[in-house]
Amino acid sequence: MDNSAPRVDQLNGADAGQRRESFSSQNSQTAKEFIESQMKLEADAREILPYSFDSCTQALGPLRQSLFACLTCNPPSETPDAPYTAAGVCYSCSIACHGEHTLVELFNKRNFVCDCGTTRVPSTSPCTLRSDPKTGAKGVHSETPHPGNSYNHNFQNKFCGCAEDYNAEEEKGTMFQCLGLGTAESGGCGEDWWHPECLIGLPRDWYKSMKEEGKVEHAEDDDETPLPPGFPGEEDFETFICYKCLDANPWLKRYATTAGFLPPVYKEGGLPKTTETTPNTSEDQAPTSKKRKLEDGEESEPAAKRPKDDPENTSTEAQPTAETEPKQEPTESSPPKQKHDSIPDTAPQGSFSLFVKEDFRDHLCRCPDCYPNLAPHIQLREEEETYEPPLSEDGEANGGGSTGTGSLLDRGEAALSNIDRVRAIEGAMVYNHLRDKVKEFLKPFAETGKAVSAEDIKSYFEKLRGDEQPIRDAAGQASTGNDDNDDNGDDGRREQSGY
Repeated sequence: MDNSAPRVDQLNGADAGQRRESFSSQNSQTAKEFIESQMKLEADAREILPYSFDSCTQALGPLRQSLFACLTCNPPSETPDAPYTAAGVCYSCSIACHGEHTLVELFNKRNFVCDCGTTRVPSTSPCTLRSDPKTGAKGVHSETPHPGNSYNHNFQNKFCGCAEDYNAEEEKGTMFQCLGLGTAESGGCGEDWWHPECLIGLPRDWYKSMKEEGKVEHAEDDDETPLPPGFPGEEDFETFICYKCLDANPWLKRYATTAGFLPPVYKEGGLPKTTETTPNTSEDQAPTSKKRKLEDGEESEPAAKRPKDDPENTSTEAQPTAETEPKQEPTESSPPKQKHDSIPDTAPQGSFSLFVKEDFRDHLCRCPDCYPNLAPHIQLREEEETYEPPLSEDGEANGGGSTGTGSLLDRGEAALSNIDRVRAIEGAMVYNHLRDKVKEFLKPFAETGKAVSAEDIKSYFEKLRGDEQPIRDAAGQASTGNDDNDDNGDDGRREQSGY
């Protein structure tokens, strides 16, 4: 994403001389240069927006999907107690319906149906990707929103327990998304994003004072906020469950420090009296390249699908050995032990967050007594799939791509292939006719090096839309010095009107 900014500056920063030069290379090179420019722009756009955005996900029902909040349509409330209507729109609608609005990327939220075109969004911003089921007309608004959607303060551009407004230009360091075991209404966080320092009760600028005391390494790097002392290393865990979600599901606290789970990270005071267990680097649980940063929340999926019984994923260290003990214990006279028998009877006291490893789901007990705790939370039972729209088609692919994807040339060819032969020929002739007339209009400017102004173009097309005499006058003025075309036999075609 970082390498896209300079490219945008280059595209927007062309001076008048560059534009004049582009007009001076007319005739046979013009179409080729235009198409190449179009391809370049579309390639740049696909790097930033790689997915097709011609279909709203509303028809697919509840999904775990990437969402956006539109602050233009749903501006945040001025005070915490003021009424506010939250709304989330899917990836496609964020571009096609809200592309010129101020958006906040919320990343992935589960069990969500796009709100675009519903009463949660003003009727002045309809969903342009869906059609009215009654009239068939493109554009939908004021529909009933999905009742199962849940919202938190992320939809007002507020994140973390500190409820700080997120500013991508000013934010430093890494934020982590909670696995989310409850909605904001049920006492959970609703898959909120957290600052590490806020999880252990430190102020946002905690590192500044410690930097002065020389207690923090790498704090001199202003572009990266260091992790606070006692906070697990990014490579030591796969995801985490915040203290809000644990307080709403206290049964899970017993798993702290057991196989697949790191020691508790307390809401106040970091990780006290556990310095010997903090570095969990001896257990090779996940690739070292995986970061829990905002922009790569889905990177863990391929590694997480690695077979758990792979011999290469087995070690002789303490935790795996403890995991195999229950399998070896049952005898003819004793019933098989359940996984909950190997965890402490009492949970650590206090409010804390729980960081988990890649295989933590394998260590959760699923016996008849414990399974009711897991039943409401699919994210604990199995790794979730996140919906991704289809990739935008390559501009050099065969024609016939979906509307809104493919190059301009592809779309034109696809449109021609879908109409009858007579209309296709007529359309091609009109296009050629208009192309030739515009080239004739531009030729004098190219020869003299004079820049074409907006008024010149506006005046010319006003004449094209007028009666036959102004058209002849405009064509004659534009083609001065180009009389060698008079005997081509196609002047009548070039003077036609009505297009």
